[in-house]
Amino acid sequence: MADFNKCETCPAHNPGNLTRLGINMEKFDFVVALAGNPNTGKSTVFNKLTGLRQHTGNWPGKTVTRAEGGFAYGERQFKLVDLPGTYSLLSTSTDEEVARDFILFGQPDVTVVVVDATRLERNLNLVLQVLEITDRAVLCLNLIDEARRHRIQIDERRLAMELGIPVIPTAARSGEGVPALLQHIHDVAVGNFICKPYRIKSGSRELKQAVEELGAKVLEQFPDLPNARWVALRLLEGDQKIIDAVKNGEIATLIRDNSLRPSSKNLQLEAR
Repeated sequence: MADFNKCETCPAHNPGNLTRLGINMEKFDFVVALAGNPNTGKSTVFNKLTGLRQHTGNWPGKTVTRAEGGFAYGERQFKLVDLPGTYSLLSTSTDEEVARDFILFGQPDVTVVVVDATRLERNLNLVLQVLEITDRAVLCLNLIDEARRHRIQIDERRLAMELGIPVIPTAARSGEGVPALLQHIHDVAVGNFICKPYRIKSGSRELKQAVEELGAKVLEQFPDLPNARWVALRLLEGDQKIIDAVKNGEIATLIRDNSLRPSSKNLQLEAR
């Protein structure tokens, strides 16, 4: 299990007002994003991993709650960022925009997607969208005890092969599967496990060419952009927020504002 005694002090990585509930982690090796649909037990997973080692506040410029926590595993320090519960990353709401921007522009070392094992099919939409953005993800198949109670059987090994990422059955309330979840977060973060995420096919040859050409132009203008292909797809699909962000250069600001790296200028804490 995680060794919380190694965690030290931590400034709130937010120009806003994050409240210290336990300890701070000024030094950390990896950033982990925690995503998932509402009512999947995501908050329970977050609390199980971090205990009282948490901060709460708001995302910069948003009224959306932001929670961060810390844990240590394998002599490495991890910062865990609990993203708003959302059904999609297509940015039709502020919650979706916050989650999408952090996964895309914040470049977490690992993104853990928490799904409800009793409603896996409806949760997979978000999973597939996350895998379009990042190459490093872990699927937390939570509420597996409820699935067993309803006689729902899930072949997690086959699912892992299909998705190209680790799939870990958990019952976070009781702690079942949490040690395995920690192990796989660590393994993906340090490169012991190389994900090969499932990607939706781009379609026709013309569309693939358009994505490649547009992605190259976007990357030329914003060389720090971590996933130009995804941005190109959203531009072609007419995502107005992405179109505006490219036109006015806001994408560069999003990359900076969503970074939690210690070298970032926005790593300042105003503790209440």
